[in-house]
Amino acid sequence: MYKRILIPVDFTDKNLAALDEVYQLAQWGHGKVTLLHVIEKVENIPARELKKFYQTLEQNARKKMAQYAKTFAAHEIPITEKIVYGKRSEEIIRCAVEEDSDLIVVSSHKINAPRNWSTLSYQVAILSPSAVLLVK
Repeated sequence: MYKRILIPVDFTDKNLAALDEVYQLAQWGHGKVTLLHVIEKVENIPARELKKFYQTLEQNARKKMAQYAKTFAAHEIPITEKIVYGKRSEEIIRCAVEEDSDLIVVSSHKINAPRNWSTLSYQVAILSPSAVLLVK
């Protein structure tokens, strides 16, 4: 069974189905969950010029992650919250390796092949060193 589950979140409604799956898997398998939010930096603009913007994004992300984490914590499911900066697919894979995750649960949607092969969920599924569950 999966003991270390990573779920990247972007706080959209599509995350809710994935969070439900993770909750059930973690509860059933006595797993540990890592919530990950990646803040992408604006390219070609120095970070110091957008410092307040990034601080606001991070504060909002912390509040939303804390709401997500309440359900897990209330049922004694170990939960870790991480916010990182970078490119989403790279940071998800990096976190999966660092956390030694055996499952990544990614929110997904129907794609219009071949135009949308570069979706985040597809990139994670291809690059991941561990199992990936796509939740639609």
